[in-house]
Amino acid sequence: MQRRPFLSLPAWGLASSLAGATAHAQGRKDSLVLAMTLEPPGLDPTAGAASAIGEVVLYNVLETLTKIRPDGSIAPLLAERWTVTPDNKTWAFHLRPGVTFHNGEPFNAQTVKYAFERAGAADSLNKDKAVYANIVNISATDPLTVVITLKNVNPDFLFQIGQATGVIVEPRSVATNATNPVGTGPYRLESWAKGAQITLARWDGHRDAKAIALRRVSIRFINDAAAQVAALLAGDVDLFPRVAVARALPQLRADKRFQVLVGGTRAKTILAMNNRRKPLDDVRVRRAIAMAIDRKAVVDGSADGFGTPIGSFYVPGAPGFVDLTAVNAFNPDRARALLKEAGVTTPLELSLKLPPVPYARQGGEVIAAMLAKVGIVAKQENVEWAQWLDAVYKQKAYDLTIVSHVEPLDFGNFARPGYYWNYESAKFNALWAQIQATADLAQRNRLMGDAQRLVSDDAVAAWLYQPTFITVAKTGLKGVGRDMPIFANDLSALSW
Repeated sequence: MQRRPFLSLPAWGLASSLAGATAHAQGRKDSLVLAMTLEPPGLDPTAGAASAIGEVVLYNVLETLTKIRPDGSIAPLLAERWTVTPDNKTWAFHLRPGVTFHNGEPFNAQTVKYAFERAGAADSLNKDKAVYANIVNISATDPLTVVITLKNVNPDFLFQIGQATGVIVEPRSVATNATNPVGTGPYRLESWAKGAQITLARWDGHRDAKAIALRRVSIRFINDAAAQVAALLAGDVDLFPRVAVARALPQLRADKRFQVLVGGTRAKTILAMNNRRKPLDDVRVRRAIAMAIDRKAVVDGSADGFGTPIGSFYVPGAPGFVDLTAVNAFNPDRARALLKEAGVTTPLELSLKLPPVPYARQGGEVIAAMLAKVGIVAKQENVEWAQWLDAVYKQKAYDLTIVSHVEPLDFGNFARPGYYWNYESAKFNALWAQIQATADLAQRNRLMGDAQRLVSDDAVAAWLYQPTFITVAKTGLKGVGRDMPIFANDLSALSW
């Protein structure tokens, strides 16, 4: 999920602090200043839900058996190759030899076994725990071969183990990975100045160290949209993936100093609702909220037009996608009628907690104005990312919130007990279990259509839009990607 604590430095302070470092980096052409909107709360993706964790460490510090390419296809990484049995349940991964962790410990089949068993354990904090709990047996048949047997067929298994939650951790370091991650990747954590920057340094012990062009990467955190534009125009940032510069796009595109890339994503921006809080426990109230919102106007107001309205927790292009934008479509009159049917006395006051990202803060203003027209007073509360993770995600102390879910394969969260939106549906749980047990892809896609219809009809959230992301880089930087199905910044692909 998208989002993390924001930078406390004012824009002018950031610009001045970066200028000298950037000029020095460009002179060597082996360093880079990369900017991110939000700072991760920690650096262990197996223990935290924030997508910013993977943006820093995935494929850089921590590695996975497989690697997800920009087009969504799968490449080998720590596994050189793999085979699968005809029933698609037993996978044999043949591992890359001669790989070590940053602390000198060997990478082998036993570490894969440890990492995956830990991810699926009863006390696991891994947000993709269900992927690993589906493993019924894992064995290290020799030091470089691990055999994994699944309970249910999982067509997405190779993709899922290539995500940040599938990183292979070194057993002795897991307790401190949040602050000092130890992996097998081409970079090591050099320093972390909380609230300002993370510095990664190339690890010369990596198997491909000679092919890694960037010796050092400084990752700065700039959450304010105006400050993001200012930092780019001042030349203080070399690369800014997923940057909120839509309003300055013509200026940036006309500036020969920059390359501007606009790419797709499978993220879903939603107005999440606490399904157990009264009166949100009444589906009529949730449908009324959804019908009070003009999704196209939200795209224009919160994403500056860079997005596609959605009608469920699924996006165009995903397997089995069904267009459900007509369900609970914009209809303020019907919204008022539904509130009356539900016995709601207006004005109805609800909290709207907004994390520190431009799309949420801007979207909050737009949606609050729309809800006011049907008698709902959305009391906006701006919170830092750490506060959001604690109050909303963990404690569920909220009514409404705006957030982007960026993982492409997270529909199973509706069957996840105690998830932050408090949706409990025996019908959905049975449907999801059927999907998980279905091997035929055509049938699986049909069932995914049923799942989309169910959460849309139940108005679990007000589905807003699929965002389109903008990446801005300095001209001359090579290897910058346009699309990425997951949030990752693969530094090994970059060079000047």
